[in-house]
Amino acid sequence: MLNYVVTFFLLAVLAAFLGFGGLASDFAGIAQFLAMVFVVLFVASLVYSLLTGRRANPPL
Repeated sequence: MLNYVVTFFLLAVLAAFLGFGGLASDFAGIAQFLAMVFVVLFVASLVYSLLTGRRANPPL
């Protein structure tokens, strides 16, 4: 998940550097959305592990 955030962030920076303002803002919005999804899933996993005392095993 964080790989996607970093990728879209780098694409936004590259697009902004090359002068594609609209595309840069789209990439930045996607990166921001994915970062928020990551934070929500991280907090949910943390709360789950604190309440149950078990680790949340992600699917492989």
